[in-house]
Amino acid sequence: MPSAPTQTPVPAPSGLPVNWDLAKRTAGRLMGPGPQASRAEARELVVRLRYDAAVAEGHVRQVTGLGAGLPLLPADVVDRPAWAAAAVDGMAALTAGASLPRTARVARAVIGTTAGLQVGSVLAYLGGRVLGQYDPFGGPDGAGRLLLVAPNVHAARQSLDVPAAEFGLWVCLHEATHRLQFTAVPWLRDHFAGQVGKFLSLADTDGSDVLSRLPEVARRMRETKGDALAVVELLQGPEQREVLDGLLALTTLLEGHADHVMDAVGPSVVPSVATIRERFTVRRRGGGLLDRLLRALLGVEAKMKQYAVGAAFTSYVVLAVGMDGFNRVWESPETLPTRAELAEPAAWLRRMG
Repeated sequence: MPSAPTQTPVPAPSGLPVNWDLAKRTAGRLMGPGPQASRAEARELVVRLRYDAAVAEGHVRQVTGLGAGLPLLPADVVDRPAWAAAAVDGMAALTAGASLPRTARVARAVIGTTAGLQVGSVLAYLGGRVLGQYDPFGGPDGAGRLLLVAPNVHAARQSLDVPAAEFGLWVCLHEATHRLQFTAVPWLRDHFAGQVGKFLSLADTDGSDVLSRLPEVARRMRETKGDALAVVELLQGPEQREVLDGLLALTTLLEGHADHVMDAVGPSVVPSVATIRERFTVRRRGGGLLDRLLRALLGVEAKMKQYAVGAAFTSYVVLAVGMDGFNRVWESPETLPTRAELAEPAAWLRRMG
């Protein structure tokens, strides 16, 4: 009997098995309508936000010392569906390099459809809340794109009852800081993408390890009163948890640094900065029971903790050694603070000598 022919292994497909087109369509269908505004009001807001984005980046450069010599790039002012579509494109680009185990074609199609619906539903929820976003992997050439979601800025400004011109500029300060982080620090974009790809590639594929940890998950849920981040960490293997630690430390630093800059620009630029910060912080914590539950399930609550921890770290270090001393965090991946150092800034300062 002739021997069976040797079969060449099929390489694992790159990227997540997500139907990204379905995600866009789902987000568009489920997205809530924006606030009512006249054509004149909408046009004025778009013009003002584009102007604010350029002005904000100038102030951010002065405060941070980043971006000298780089061109001032424009921002894209968009509506909710356009933001969701851009977010889908950015996620697809960010995860394209993930090396995942081989999956049967039919199973991959089913997983892709389910994931597409889930991603679209999440984006539909977030699309009514996101004020702005810098996507380092967005734009036609994938080189980065700053988005400002006009209807959400308009709605938030009305809800907070703060001056329109000052609130738009304050929002732009945060997003302009994120853009400078990625454009002024040459290695950051590739490092972030590489760590995300590594984290996804280390995912447990058969679920057996997760099942064995379910009793511990239940215990941790009780101890942390439902802290979603604590449970997510518990479900990772040791190697994946190490990568997750680094990603969480990095995103905490990026968010906290941006929050610090928003307020460091000060009342000379945004006269009502203290009022805006106070009311916006209350808004972040607010919402009804369902809204708070959804935020917890989607990790938004964990993200709000990141703002506080990262901003406290930044403020401590800047007070101790000035902004030039703080900017040592951008020298290389090795000078980034760990999660433990974010909670104890003095430890990072000691390590930096």
